[in-house]
Amino acid sequence: MKKTIKYLLLTCAVLAVGACTRTGQQNAIEYDTVQVIDNLVIDDNSVPIFPKKAALTTDTARRFSIELPKRCTVDWDNQAVVSVVPEEKIEIVRLDSGDELPALNVSDYDFKQQTVRAALDKLLEGTDIAVVEEEPMFEKISGSIASGNLTDAVNLMAKLGRVYYSYDAAAKEIHLFNRTKWLIKMPHDESIIMALLDAMHGADMRNLLVDWQDKTLVFEGNYQTEREVTKIISDISSKKYVLAWDMDVYRVYPKTDNPIIWMNLLPAFGEKNVKMSIPGVVGRALVVGPEINSKTLQEFLSQQSNVVLISQGRFVVPNGWQSRFDIGQCGKEERLETDLIVGASAKYGDYAGRKKIDAKIVLRTSNGELSSFNIPSSVGDNYVIIGIPTHSFVTTPETLISPFAELVVFMSPRIISIVDAADIPTNKMLVGDALRDFLNE
Repeated sequence: MKKTIKYLLLTCAVLAVGACTRTGQQNAIEYDTVQVIDNLVIDDNSVPIFPKKAALTTDTARRFSIELPKRCTVDWDNQAVVSVVPEEKIEIVRLDSGDELPALNVSDYDFKQQTVRAALDKLLEGTDIAVVEEEPMFEKISGSIASGNLTDAVNLMAKLGRVYYSYDAAAKEIHLFNRTKWLIKMPHDESIIMALLDAMHGADMRNLLVDWQDKTLVFEGNYQTEREVTKIISDISSKKYVLAWDMDVYRVYPKTDNPIIWMNLLPAFGEKNVKMSIPGVVGRALVVGPEINSKTLQEFLSQQSNVVLISQGRFVVPNGWQSRFDIGQCGKEERLETDLIVGASAKYGDYAGRKKIDAKIVLRTSNGELSSFNIPSSVGDNYVIIGIPTHSFVTTPETLISPFAELVVFMSPRIISIVDAADIPTNKMLVGDALRDFLNE
């Protein structure tokens, strides 16, 4: 009996030791953790799985532009309010005009209420030249040709019908188009190039192909596009000035639960430095003196608010034309105001017996015009547009942005005089009063 009890105790002790050993072994084992997302097991060896994206240009590739470094920077420390550039020829050349037409004579030819193709088919009867209409053309033309060569006759009919043609000598075919391509040989001065580009942008022309090395621009358009571009080139070539604006665009967050007190601008800078106040449907435009510039304005705003520069850049427009500055194009990052466009049309010259910049500034978004201001100003004055609520750009029912946050636009106009290179003085510096006297000659 004692032996039996002793054997049982020994057996229990062995089992207890074995149990402890197994428990210790179990505690020593380290298991890998796994992460389960949407019923998929994710571990260190897993390959990330992403949803398929549509075949669209990536955002960073879409934003790439050789023009942006030239357009989206402003050197406020070396800004020339008035400058002079030499006059250079701007030439426009059609790219796809084809071969020369045969040297045939035309006389006593009348056409009345016919399409261009029908008129040409009748004109070319008895020749081996065919007419190919690449696109439907319904414009009816009427006229008469007493005498002349074939080229003059075809040019006349194409112009009347507002179409383009090219001749394929090998196939003996005249092809008719509604649209064509053009190349502009631009001047070397970047300010004048910007004026040309901005005027074309202001006329809603897009897809402009610019070669910044050889200073050429290629665009495609119809007869109306050609007329617009020809007029822009003619105005730049014939007029004495182009106008430019350097811009800063800020979002301003008040430091307290109160709006910006703009009346403090008067004691801060003196009433003589705030020359004009122009109300708009939304906001207000101030015409201010040179003492209120980008730097001093930020210093004033920082006393009451946090100031964030959201966009900066410049645009140029021929005298009397219009252009636009896209906030998002030169934006520091994607923001609510990305959709905002600042449009401008202006001319410099006589304004009731005084030399003035007579400008119209328009703020608009894809939803339409937000506000506009007619601003006459003197050379050296700046514009400060205030009171545009940031909530104007909020599209959601609720937002974390303070109701007193606002958009502030600082604009500094510049005058660029285009003169004959031989007339630019070389014996004195064109600055200050000397430059103004030169421009008034």
